[in-house]
Formats: sequence, structure tokens, C-alpha cells
Amino acid sequence: MSDGTRIIRWGILATGGIAAEFTAALRGLPNTEVVAVGSRRPESAKAFAERHDILRAHGSWAELAADDEVDVVYVATPHSAHRAAAGLCLEAGRAVLCEKAFTLDSRQARELVDLARDRGLFLMEAMWTYCHPLIRRLREVIADGVIGEVRGVSAAFGIAGDFPPEHRLRDPAQGGGALLDLGVYPVSFAQLLLGEPDAIRAWAHLTPEGVDDNTGIVLGWDGGAVATLGCTFTADTDAPATITGTRGRIEFADGFFYPDRFVIHRRGHEPQPVLLADVTDDLERGTMRHEAAEVMRCLRAGETESPLVPLDGTLAVMRTLDAVRERIGVVYPGVA
Repeated sequence: MSDGTRIIRWGILATGGIAAEFTAALRGLPNTEVVAVGSRRPESAKAFAERHDILRAHGSWAELAADDEVDVVYVATPHSAHRAAAGLCLEAGRAVLCEKAFTLDSRQARELVDLARDRGLFLMEAMWTYCHPLIRRLREVIADGVIGEVRGVSAAFGIAGDFPPEHRLRDPAQGGGALLDLGVYPVSFAQLLLGEPDAIRAWAHLTPEGVDDNTGIVLGWDGGAVATLGCTFTADTDAPATITGTRGRIEFADGFFYPDRFVIHRRGHEPQPVLLADVTDDLERGTMRHEAAEVMRCLRAGETESPLVPLDGTLAVMRTLDAVRERIGVVYPGVA
């Protein structure tokens, strides 16, 4: 039986921007405490702890993982360190929420999933989209057959930036490129609705360092559904998405992975907007808070996997990303 009053104590592993954003998102959630932070650099951990009013600052990942006052660790490192950081925490008996992309490849992802399952520990990818109330409502709408059978998904995510060669987005050793940072969103969105694809095609433009900066992906399913997806860090997009079905379509004008609305279009009917306010009265709860709330619900209920972000789904997405990377010719050092 779940105890909704149990205080969940968080540790934060890494001290970058996304770690700060997640720590801020935890503030105000009931029965939640951020009790520790860990970094490879003691001075970085101390500064982060002071900025965010955290009691304990650990000067190594191992010290944070060994902290018995921590119930769950949020891993906020670059992708290239996810396997090592999350694995260290699981080995120490800590539950883990690990940022996306989950790891550099599906082999590393499988190692983490096997470790968590063998130890009976909670593990979840920080795919906030799957926990978002409006995306949960979207799944209900599709399951109810409102637009019929899904036959197509299109989605794109792009940001424009003048990233120098030494930036992590251009560094193969850090899992650089648009695919893992941005492409994981449209791929996860398509697979949430259609499952793992049966056919994968892709093209990309590569930087001089050998990572993708502009990538197109086509996924196909034996039943006839197709997804056309894109990711880039050479141009801004509004992150639009469209889901087409045999009886209609659903459109996201922007921000499909953190939406405030979508619109249902059916022949013979007026467009039907579905707003975030229609499915939740807590509009101040940001995307990270939804995923954090799901982690804590699972921990209080004694669940080791989230039904919203299942580990088998994470593994399936990683297999697709592997296949895309192979097709576009991106290689990360030490990764097959």
C-alpha cells in the first residue's frame, strides 16, 4: 500500500544547468526533500549546495551513492557518464532517475536495466513527456479511437546555436550531436504511440567532429504506419507534431514534448482543442515536476518500474537510436 505522506529524500548527481532546473522543480512538491548533491569536484558540489540550500555536498559520485540518507538519485550528467553514474548508484542500493538520452547505446542501457532488476531497485528514464498530463490524455484519446487507427506521426525538434567545436554537442566523446540531445524526443513520442518500429531509415549532415547537426528519420511499421521525424541544432523549430489516423488527426502547434494544448480535427466536426487546464488544475507544475511526482509515487508504492515510463520502452528507444546512428555514420569512442 502506498504511503503518500512518506518523505522522499533526493540526491542530485552533477551540478550543471539541468541539475539546477530539476532541483528547483522539486521545491514545493509535498513530502519531498533535496538532502545531498554530489560532483567530481568538491568545490562545485559545495557551491551548488549553497545556492540551493542543500545540507550535504559530496565531493565524489561514490560519496553521494553511499549516503544512506538518500532515497533516490537524479543523474544529471552528460549522456556519456550516465552508465557509470547510474550504475554506481544502483550498486550502492539507491533508486535512480536518469536523464535522457538514457545512455550512449542500447548495450549500456540493458546493463543498467539488468542491474536494477537484479537488485530489485527502482530505475526510470527522465522522459518527462510520458508523465505530462496532456500526453496522458492524448493516449486516452487515441485509445478511445477518436481519430481511428494511427497511421502516421510527424515530429521535429530543433534549436539554433553557434556551438564551438569544443562544445559537448559537437564532442563525440560526450555523446554529442542532435540525435541523443534532441532526437530522443520525437523518437520517444512516435514509439509511445506506435511501439518499436520494424524499419528504420535516416540521413544526417555531420560536423567536422563527426556528430550529426541536422538529421531526418523515417520509421516504418509492418502494419503500415509511418513516422517522419527530425532533429537539428542548426535551426530553431517550434517543435510541432501531428498524429494522423483513419478518422482524423491531432495537431500540436508547438512544444509537443511539454504541451499546453493539442487540437483534434475530424471530418464533419469543428476543431476540438484540448487544453492542459482541461486535465489538470495545477498549471504551475512544470514538466520536471510531473516526472518527479511519478518517481515518488512509485517509491511510495514499492514499485521498481514506472508504468508511464517502462524500462522496456526505454530499451526500445535506445535500439532505434542505435540503428539511426549506424545509418548516419556517427561513432562514439568506445561504443560499438
